[in-house]
Amino acid sequence: MLDIKFLRSNPEAVKENIRKKFQDEKLPLVDEVLTMDQEFRAAKVRCDDLRAQRNTLSKQIGGLMAKGQKDEAEQVKKQVTDMANELAELEKREEALTAEIRRRMLVIPNIIDPSVPIGKDDSENVEVEKFGEPAVPSYEIPYHVDIMEKLDGIDLDSARRTSGNGFYYLKGDIARLHSAILSYARDFMIDKGFTYYIPPFMIRSAVVDGVMSFSEMENMMYKIEGEDLYLIGTSEHSMIGKFIDTILDEDKLPQTLTSYSPCFRKEVGAHGIEERGVYRIHQFEKQEMVVVCKPEDSADWFEKLYHYTVEFFRSLDIPVRSLECCSGDLADLKVKSIDVEAWSPRQQKYFEVGSCSNLGDAQARRLGIRVRNKEKGNYFAHTLNNTVVAPPRMLIAFLENNYNPDGSIRIPVPLRMYMGGKEIIK
Repeated sequence: MLDIKFLRSNPEAVKENIRKKFQDEKLPLVDEVLTMDQEFRAAKVRCDDLRAQRNTLSKQIGGLMAKGQKDEAEQVKKQVTDMANELAELEKREEALTAEIRRRMLVIPNIIDPSVPIGKDDSENVEVEKFGEPAVPSYEIPYHVDIMEKLDGIDLDSARRTSGNGFYYLKGDIARLHSAILSYARDFMIDKGFTYYIPPFMIRSAVVDGVMSFSEMENMMYKIEGEDLYLIGTSEHSMIGKFIDTILDEDKLPQTLTSYSPCFRKEVGAHGIEERGVYRIHQFEKQEMVVVCKPEDSADWFEKLYHYTVEFFRSLDIPVRSLECCSGDLADLKVKSIDVEAWSPRQQKYFEVGSCSNLGDAQARRLGIRVRNKEKGNYFAHTLNNTVVAPPRMLIAFLENNYNPDGSIRIPVPLRMYMGGKEIIK
């Protein structure tokens, strides 16, 4: 959410930012906010004036009564009553205007970084760098579910009967591999100095409003009926929510956290749920990284975070590339975002396995996450998040890039300690 002071002073810059994101339907919101804000400030000035007058007149009543001037005192009482009635109406109007302004401000997109490429959708995202050689073997690589089924590692049919499409049973060595990847990711981030968390898997609506846009919530999150709780779509939601309405000491920054959680998603939209496969599903697990820092440090942390993901995948011999999201593909809260994509030798193309985002102070402003500074005054922190790894999607890249001609799967050295010393799955 933008600072309303910035919008007041720079309405044309806010409109131009909306145009860069190809959301022209939101342009009227800027003028609506300015009009309401002007009315709100006028109401506030009038309220302050009425309170001052009321206090002055209230003091006069006692003096008039003491002098026996009852008629004059009654006239003053009537004035005070009229002022109180007007004040009550204005306070209601202030409250209504505050809610309407906030509703619109939550929809107006964050100001994107000047370095973000301008484009309408993900087809115009820009490749930044490749890491590792994207090889295509001379032998055929089967579809990932076929690999798993041949290794007796997945049961989709039973999951359809118990839960429907978008769910799975992993078993045997594939299930163990799934857990090994998450354990390695946890230790990888701990070794980078991050504090390990297992967060709540449900959050309240106040946190949901702070961490994402309403449209994202509607398309992603499952609501717990009868309770003010939502199942998280990713652990960054509860991890950022951890700081709601707090003031952090500046010398305690940055806060660097890595968290494990299951994730639950409706996956509503054109892409839909896969009938057969584990790329787009309702339930998966994920290791995340979250940083809360000073504004001047967020650009450096952004670079560090997505390179950690690159380093993680390269340690498992998976070629990846970084892809910068263009303006039209950037979620409204984000200042800048880079996707990490893994190489698929079967499809001979890259596909997304993680996303790194700098949200500036937008989330902090929504959630009330401030930093204490005695000299300059308190200010809003910057927040960032990035995927370390999200199996089972990552399993697709892993299985394809470590698939042997005989159908076995090579286990890279970093994972062997988590696999009981196994070097291959066959």
